[in-house]
Amino acid sequence: MKLYHPSRFVCLCLTIILFVSFNARAKAPARDYYQLKIYHYKTLDQENRLDQYLQQAYLPAIHRAGIKYVGVFKPVTQQDSDRKIYVFTPFSSFNKLVGIEQQLQADIKYLADGEDYVNADYKNAPYTRIETIILQAFPGMPSTAVPNLTAPKADRVYELRSYESATEKYNFNKVRMFNTGDEIGLFKRLNFNAVFYSEVISGSHMPNLMYMTTFNSKADRDKHWDTFGSDPQWKTLIAKDEYKNNVSHADMIFLHPTEYSDF
Repeated sequence: MKLYHPSRFVCLCLTIILFVSFNARAKAPARDYYQLKIYHYKTLDQENRLDQYLQQAYLPAIHRAGIKYVGVFKPVTQQDSDRKIYVFTPFSSFNKLVGIEQQLQADIKYLADGEDYVNADYKNAPYTRIETIILQAFPGMPSTAVPNLTAPKADRVYELRSYESATEKYNFNKVRMFNTGDEIGLFKRLNFNAVFYSEVISGSHMPNLMYMTTFNSKADRDKHWDTFGSDPQWKTLIAKDEYKNNVSHADMIFLHPTEYSDF
């Protein structure tokens, strides 16, 4: 029987580990990057101009750029002092995300269709400011899904949630709860019709994660969450010590999709 020298045995083990690790990464699906752009505005005239721009210029240009689905949403309840439109655009890579503005500026049809927005005078801007959040999809759901809903868009309720954590370590723990702990699987089993789950990699409230679930109505949403809260899998998951205290603040934003939204 041939015996290996200890150093050779260690090298062989390291080679095997590296090979397995490399293949695991190679087989893992690529995760999409998301841009969530929030337009803040005050007047109905600004809202009309934004709708016109998004529907007639931005979405068609994004589609021409090879992105099939873009989401445009408005809060169920708007604040007159700070009205908002949420625009959700998925990208298959980070390079595509950071390169989209340059691509739009080279699109002659986009510039013509969006002329009112693109060339707006500084005294008559179509918004007061833009807030942009950059996200990366969770491994447990590496790309978006178009919700399977039956109600008219005007009746649907989309719930955008943001979970903040006290530290980066607690945030990582909550992300792990969704993936390794299979909180995503629980949402899927209970038919929450999620559009996306994601880590926030750049935003104004960090560390945090964000995800969006969808429902045919507010009553449908409430029924789903009642079922979620009493589900044995959730009770077991939330009771685990390893996932304690990983959310320090939660925001729940209720949205309607616009008629021209792809999601």
